[in-house]
Amino acid sequence: MACAGCGTGVDGKPSGCKSNGGCSTGGCNRLNVFDWLSNIPLGDSLAPFDIVEVSFNNGSRKDFFRNVTKQLFDKGEMVTVEGVSGFDVGTVSLTGELVKLQMKKRRAEDTPEVKKILRRSTNDDLQRMNDNKAREKEALIKSRALARNLGLEMKLAEVEIQADGRKATFFYTADDRVDFRELIKVYASEFRAKVEMRQIGARQEAGKVGGIGSCGRELCCSTWLSDFKSVNTTAARYQNLSINQAKLSGQCGRLKCCLNYELDTYLDALKDFPEDADNIETAGGVAHLQKRDIFKSLMWYSYEGSNKQYPLTISRAKEIRLLNKQGIKPDDLKPVEVVTAKPKEADLGYADVVGQISLKSLEKTAQKRKQKDKDKQKQQRGEQKPQSQGQPKNDQPKGGQKPDNRQQQPERRSRQENRPQQQQRQQSQGGQPRQVREQQPRPEQQARPDQGPREPREPREPRQQGPKQPAQGQGPKQDKRPPRHHHKKPGQQSKNGNPEKGA
Repeated sequence: MACAGCGTGVDGKPSGCKSNGGCSTGGCNRLNVFDWLSNIPLGDSLAPFDIVEVSFNNGSRKDFFRNVTKQLFDKGEMVTVEGVSGFDVGTVSLTGELVKLQMKKRRAEDTPEVKKILRRSTNDDLQRMNDNKAREKEALIKSRALARNLGLEMKLAEVEIQADGRKATFFYTADDRVDFRELIKVYASEFRAKVEMRQIGARQEAGKVGGIGSCGRELCCSTWLSDFKSVNTTAARYQNLSINQAKLSGQCGRLKCCLNYELDTYLDALKDFPEDADNIETAGGVAHLQKRDIFKSLMWYSYEGSNKQYPLTISRAKEIRLLNKQGIKPDDLKPVEVVTAKPKEADLGYADVVGQISLKSLEKTAQKRKQKDKDKQKQQRGEQKPQSQGQPKNDQPKGGQKPDNRQQQPERRSRQENRPQQQQRQQSQGGQPRQVREQQPRPEQQARPDQGPREPREPREPRQQGPKQPAQGQGPKQDKRPPRHHHKKPGQQSKNGNPEKGA
């Protein structure tokens, strides 16, 4: 099994073993085995075991090879071994006395037919292996397409190509038997290699693909679990788990392997519970067993037609069952009181400083924002005060509505007082009086009945120049006219041509 402390650090290296990128007994790969005998020296009379365990494809497959060269190989070294009609390159995963235990566990025998280790891998071997391994993904996609074209009900999980490229192993899953005789011919002509089809189960497929389980850790089948035992729903019933297929199934679609991990402990604890106490009789009726709580050693009963449950100790359930066998019905179950409230934790005197933590950068930005809001409010107040003091409300009518004459009477009076002075100035400068000009409305004013009144223009000072000589064929040219206001005098014509009433 891999090291328990092989957590990934910030730089991507394992932080548990502190060996800068690899376990002290080998690389962290799938189905890695920790060699706990690596630092224990052997006696002088004992020779090291001559069989070495070698892993291929990052721990996906393992096999045993005999070390005929008598070289000392460390865990994690790349070696070249015998293959099918060629050679293969793998990683030494285990050496020494632990190999005997692994062979016994996997039921492998020490026979002369065990393949041999040829040499340590050279640069040419590694280069050739990398070139062939790079073809595996493309071969997997192409092999799935070929199998689909032949209409075979099978799912290809992985393709493993030998280091020299002379053999290709296809791992597949299928519910029924598959006749892939024609498929092998197509694969052999397509990949130019010897084809081997190997059927695996759904659990082995999940181990090859890998993933994260519901517990948050990497899948057991892809890290350390090598043998898969059958899992039944009875394991969930013994552990008082709800039979929910979605929660009890793993990523392979089968029941989770971890349901068997604690099953033996539950079976040992259930030995103390009576087996024939499913139904007990009392004076109040027949009580039926609902569940067993092995952690608190309680048995929960309930009467027919009632949802209330009564917890009984194991000794009390055995006592009532013994009385029932004698034909005696006790008056009461005498349930125990179950305390569900958690004990209060002692106050250690720590202060809650979460609300006291403050960041200066955030405080500065908040102060700047508040100051900007205050400045905007001051500017708005300063703009509103001059408008309320010097300008009347509703000075610009909207939508062509008539302005309120009552609000603008003071302004009209001031204009009427200044009109005689303006007329005298115009007469002294040679212009026509205002009354004569205003009595002749312009054609532009009569041509725009649908538009609203124009905005008032600022008054301009009259020119101080003398009267100009009119040109031939033209009348005397008037001087610059004074500003026109949208508020007409009484008797003056409006834009529609009708006289407007005064205020």
